[in-house]
Amino acid sequence: MQVRILDPRLHEWGLPRYQSEGAAAVDLMACIEAPLSIMPQAPALLVKSGIALSFGDMGLAALVLPRSGQGHKRGLVMGNGTGLIDPDYTGEIMVSVWNRNPPGSDPVVIEPGERIAQMIFVPILRPEFEVVGNFDTQTARGAGGFGSTGS
Repeated sequence: MQVRILDPRLHEWGLPRYQSEGAAAVDLMACIEAPLSIMPQAPALLVKSGIALSFGDMGLAALVLPRSGQGHKRGLVMGNGTGLIDPDYTGEIMVSVWNRNPPGSDPVVIEPGERIAQMIFVPILRPEFEVVGNFDTQTARGAGGFGSTGS
C-alpha cells in the first residue's frame, strides 16, 4: 500500500503507525493549523489527516474509527459513526469528529498533531446478487428480528 504525505509536519510528528505489537489499527493525526474547539452537540467537523492512500488492491478497504480513550474519556467520537475509505479513493483521508458530550459541557479541544482517530484495514467481499422469490435455505429464526431471540 502506498501512502502520500500531504502535510510535511507528519515527518516530525510521526507517520501513521501501529502503536503496539498487537495493535489492529494505525492512528490518524489532526493536521490542523491551530487548536480546534469542538462544542458539545455541535455539527460534526472534518479534520484533515495529512495522508492519502493508494491501496493497490481492490479487495481491501479501510475503516476510520474513534480512538477508545478519546471517545470514552473526552467524548470525541466519529461524526459519521464509522468512516469508510473505498480502495478506489485516493484523496486525503478526512476524519469526521463530533463532541458527544451533553450541552453545557466543556468543548473538546484538538491540538495540531494529536492522535484523533484510528484506521483499520479490512477485506472486502462483493457477492453477486441472485433475485429469487423464495430462499433455497430456511432457518429456525426466519424473518424474526429486533428481539426475536430474547432480550
